[in-house]
Amino acid sequence: MKADAGQIARALDKPDASVRLYLLYGPDESGSRALAARLDKAMGADAERIDLSGSQIKEDPARLADEAASISLFGGARHIRVDPAGDEIIDAVEALLEAPSAGNPVVVVAGNLRKDAKLVKTALASPAALAFASYLPEGRQADQVAMEMARELGLRLDPRTAQLLVAATNADRGLILREVEKIALYLDASPEAPKELDAAALAAIGAENDESDVAAIVDAVMGGRPDVAAAELSLIGATEAIGVVRAVLRKLALIAPLRAEVAQGRTIDAVMAGSGKAIFWKEQKIVAGLLQRWSPERIAAATERLAALERAYKRSGSAGMVLVTEELLTVARAAAVRR
Repeated sequence: MKADAGQIARALDKPDASVRLYLLYGPDESGSRALAARLDKAMGADAERIDLSGSQIKEDPARLADEAASISLFGGARHIRVDPAGDEIIDAVEALLEAPSAGNPVVVVAGNLRKDAKLVKTALASPAALAFASYLPEGRQADQVAMEMARELGLRLDPRTAQLLVAATNADRGLILREVEKIALYLDASPEAPKELDAAALAAIGAENDESDVAAIVDAVMGGRPDVAAAELSLIGATEAIGVVRAVLRKLALIAPLRAEVAQGRTIDAVMAGSGKAIFWKEQKIVAGLLQRWSPERIAAATERLAALERAYKRSGSAGMVLVTEELLTVARAAAVRR
């Protein structure tokens, strides 16, 4: 079933056993993940969360329904998150929705899926699923998002500073949150002891002054410029590594459905013209260039590789930044080879 913003928020805040699947998709993946986090909170701090990727589910389609029906090893609440994912998990989702029982809710965080994507159509048609598309906030809505995030951390923003923050982060909810968290720490702000965030503080420590420019790394990796990517990666710390990997995965998810249209015979200009608000206007030229550079096969291979990289990075004793740098540069070198 289709849900609006209020319905999906209420459903995630108070999950109903009749809903087996929450499909969160659209170009604003940070917004989708923020919604998914509401289910985490609703399930409780002691709940067991099972994290899976689309590639894992594709390899074993029966696993999703099995996990949804399994009892927690610790006897408490249990839920499943699949991130990132797309139409490659359609068989698993159909099995989940058709299973005799499924006691654990499943949240799927997908990228910028089209309305006619199999995953979207299946979720919309099922009474046991809720589907919601997140779009990047614009204008006053984006300013309000920034002001609300800041207020929750004890920061008071005036409208002008909110506009500057939104502009510096391209209205990406995830980046906005990272910035306000960093600034709240810098100003020693909290809900109990709120502080004013003005343009001066934003300029001192805000996104535009951040040496670890994630966007620059993503552009270099996706644009096939390994030398630039290596230089930018040398400026970031281990705590930001997974953020970079996820940002590249988001970009891959963004272009995947568009590149599929090109593969079906549509021109890049036609695809871009039909993308509507899915592509932020400042990125349209960049995305058009990526559609020329990346094939569907390369997108799929890079997505699978980076999803595996994130899992490896989280393991105790992993190579950390060395591993991240090596894999991202491999992807950049592959992108450098024109089709």
